[in-house]
Amino acid sequence: MDFSRFLADDFEVKSWVNGAFRAGQQDAPGKVDAHAATLVMKLQLFIQEVNNAVEETSHQALQNMPRVLRDMEALKQEATFLKEQMILVKEDIKKFEEDTAQSMQVLVEIDRVKSRMQLAAESLQEADKWSTLSADIEETFKTQDVSVISAKLTSMQSSLAMLVDTPDYSEKCVHLEALKNRLEALASPQIVATFNAQSADQAKVFVKVFTEIDRMPQLLAYYYKCHKVQLVAVWQDLCQSDLSLDRQLTELYDTLLGTWHLQLQWAMQVFKNPHEIVTVLVIQTLGALVPSIPVCLSTAMERAGQETKLTKLLELYDTTLHFAQGLEVAMLPNLQEHNLVKVMELVEVVYGPYKPYQLQYGDLEEENLLIQISAVPLEHWEVIDCVQELNHSVNKIFSLASAAIDNCMKLTDGLGVCGLLKALRALFAKYASDFTNTLQSVRKKCKLDDISSDSLFQEDWTAFQNSIRIITTCGELLRQCGDFEQQLANRILSTAGKYLSDSYSPCSLSGLQDVSLADKKSTGKNPWQEFNYLQKENPAEHASLLETLYTLKEKGTSNHSLLSASRTALTRLNQLAHQLAFDSVFLRIKQQLLLISKMEGWSSGGIGETLTDDLPNFSLTPLEYISNIGQYIMSLPLHLEPFVTQEDSALELALHAGKLPYPPEQGDELPELDNMADYWLGSIARATMQTYCEVILQIPELTVHSTKQLATDIDYLINVMDALGLQPSRTLQNIVTLLKTKLEDYRQTAKSMPRRLASTIATMRGLEY
Repeated sequence: MDFSRFLADDFEVKSWVNGAFRAGQQDAPGKVDAHAATLVMKLQLFIQEVNNAVEETSHQALQNMPRVLRDMEALKQEATFLKEQMILVKEDIKKFEEDTAQSMQVLVEIDRVKSRMQLAAESLQEADKWSTLSADIEETFKTQDVSVISAKLTSMQSSLAMLVDTPDYSEKCVHLEALKNRLEALASPQIVATFNAQSADQAKVFVKVFTEIDRMPQLLAYYYKCHKVQLVAVWQDLCQSDLSLDRQLTELYDTLLGTWHLQLQWAMQVFKNPHEIVTVLVIQTLGALVPSIPVCLSTAMERAGQETKLTKLLELYDTTLHFAQGLEVAMLPNLQEHNLVKVMELVEVVYGPYKPYQLQYGDLEEENLLIQISAVPLEHWEVIDCVQELNHSVNKIFSLASAAIDNCMKLTDGLGVCGLLKALRALFAKYASDFTNTLQSVRKKCKLDDISSDSLFQEDWTAFQNSIRIITTCGELLRQCGDFEQQLANRILSTAGKYLSDSYSPCSLSGLQDVSLADKKSTGKNPWQEFNYLQKENPAEHASLLETLYTLKEKGTSNHSLLSASRTALTRLNQLAHQLAFDSVFLRIKQQLLLISKMEGWSSGGIGETLTDDLPNFSLTPLEYISNIGQYIMSLPLHLEPFVTQEDSALELALHAGKLPYPPEQGDELPELDNMADYWLGSIARATMQTYCEVILQIPELTVHSTKQLATDIDYLINVMDALGLQPSRTLQNIVTLLKTKLEDYRQTAKSMPRRLASTIATMRGLEY
């Protein structure tokens, strides 16, 4: 039996009993009573054993208690004795300190005097040493041994440091500097020869010597001068050659890059900070070029024609950019070993010549784009040629605009975005102006503004077909404009987004300050990538750039208004094209309507006047002018349907973006808006009815017969409208009602009509109203 379960914290009587009986059932099934008796007996025996163990343990504890008490008492007495001894030791220490304090003070004073005496003795020794060295230095110079002379001068320099408080200290300093100058002059031919011969061992000797005499900057000046003279000579030879400037720059940059790698390997054997020294060498070389690179660039720009100026600048800049990228690749593996201030200075020197042109990039690009777009002819003698050129010009203008983006990103690395946007707006404004002029020319060629009422009626759909093609061109313009704006926003954010700090806020000046601080810190990353000429040279434009970037970042590149004015101008072109197409269709109708006012039969007696007034209306037939109009309108769907049902996304876009004149009257049903053919048909029909009403109201006088004839003509037009599923205008319905109304019923009928209209019709019919 396992009695350890009784010691468990979670012991439960019921669980133990049930478990014991389950075990008994497995060993001897059916003998529950016998098993229970056995368990009881075992438990009684176990209880007896426990009682015996407790009794024995208690007895032992009682026997050991007196001994424990005696041990505790002895420990207490020892602790008391230790405390008394500690007090005695403390008193002895205190007494010793009081007795020896004065003696220690005396020892301190003696030590201070000793230190002063030693310092004085050293000063006297150094003074004597200075005198000895000063006397021997001339003999040393006669040896012409630079190392020996340097050692003497170093010793003199150490001696002089001990003589700071002497009266003639300044004179000694002057004397020592003069001796250093003599040593430098003595060693200069050897230094130049060493640097020219690239002798690393001899150069190390001079580095050691000049370091000891604190003349390392002078030694570096010799190093820079030796190599600078050679590199400047290479540049002057290139300038006198017949090579173009971009080839001259390429050769110079290749030489400088090769010098960088060679001199870095050599300088690493000689100097402690080789990367900084070679960086300064390139900086000084670029600054010492004669003629300087800025002068050469200026001359090249003056010689270049207006149309090639920007292209020439980009070619030259590409050469410099290639050189800068080569230096960056060379520096990048060991950038942490470079003096980043000097690297930034090198970046400034390399890109500096282009800074004036980068700052005026917007003007250069605008001038370039306007020259390019002026070379795109839109105007031609034949209308069909104009239409074709307008269509071809779409790809040309967006090709120019895309090239402008590439130019901006290449020349300014995104910093010229404000100038780019200005140039693009100028480009689209000029294009929209030329496009508008071409549309005006097409109108004149199609004689849409010269309405001749005497001409014979003949259908000519050529102008309308050409107009539809122009509308398609406008749709393509709008589609490509949307795509281009998206491309522009993405390029701006991907290229120039690095200039926008996370802490930037356009609403506070502190945000601008945070940006500048972040930019200063970021120069520790890679000065070649952090170069920002705009922030210092044109803060206002830089702030505008950051605001543009912030807007693009916050609103997203698909929700922006970078070229909203240009998009509006292109939408206006689409509207002008719609007006052109509408006028080309409506011209024939308007010509026929203008014949009405010139007809003499309205107010004078004609053939029909000999007939009785009671002649039924159905005996009258529509006149020729309204028959021509009706037939023309009935043929409209045949000509409209092919243009709006063909699957042309550009045409569909333009048709939905454009608006036609004579919109539906307020309250009318507008099912035609779902179908562009019906929309056009409805607009032309409303224009016809409104113009018809205007012309009718200009008739001075109507006879009884002409009143019936006019009502017949109007009924015919209304029937045409009904046949086409179009709703006649209220004014036209009112006019025909007033024309048909009998004299005795006119006043009553006119009450529900517009007063001016009723009065005018009454005057025309000669009624008193």
